[in-house]
Amino acid sequence: AVLLAAYVGYLGMGAAVLQALERPAEVQAAQNLLQVYLELLANHTCLQGPVLQRLIEGIIQAYKSGITLQGNTTSLGRWDYSGSFFFSISAITTIGYGNLSPSTAVGRIFCIMFALFGIPLNLVLLNKIGQLMLLGVQHCARRLEEVFHWQNKTSFLMKTCALVTGLLLFLLLPPLLFSDKEGWSYEEGFYYSFITLSTIGFGDYVIGMNPDRTYPSWYKNVISLWILFGMAWLALVIRFCINILE
Repeated sequence: AVLLAAYVGYLGMGAAVLQALERPAEVQAAQNLLQVYLELLANHTCLQGPVLQRLIEGIIQAYKSGITLQGNTTSLGRWDYSGSFFFSISAITTIGYGNLSPSTAVGRIFCIMFALFGIPLNLVLLNKIGQLMLLGVQHCARRLEEVFHWQNKTSFLMKTCALVTGLLLFLLLPPLLFSDKEGWSYEEGFYYSFITLSTIGFGDYVIGMNPDRTYPSWYKNVISLWILFGMAWLALVIRFCINILE
């Protein structure tokens, strides 16, 4: 009963804080959109409200499918092989950004079957990666204990090494790459890193989706590896936090 009350209270606190922080920005954005819409109709009397509304809805739907207007042409690319591979990663890791999804009936059925077998396979792989990480950290901790003659400090060294190394490789350094390739700020890159590795996957920030930028061929492949190893590391950290809470 106490645990349930703490859980509900934590959710309630989060909802209240988010409402206080985000609601004013939402209201302001809605007012700005309405103002631009009304000004467009007033300045271009040949436009009709329903026609403009259909155009806006068509643009939104096309953008969700990865299609953007560039002058008199359209830009494709989210469903090329690299984009499809990255979607497969986001599906079986259960990140599910939501910015891209199958639009055909056959594609949706395949996605269901693909995830049904892919998610357990991904969990098995993450478990193996986590075990290898633990072995590596334990080896490093034992070496440090031997070199500096620290006695009975292996557990502390192991946790410290795992935390510091993981923070650098998976949370602190990747935002620098995202700043260079995506044009994001460091804060946005750090936010994307945590949201991705924790499999929350809001989809407000996704790598490799800006049609105005040219990405190297290795970019999404490296990020896919970063996701796999980063998820395994964060799972170990979360498991440690669970042990503390319990």
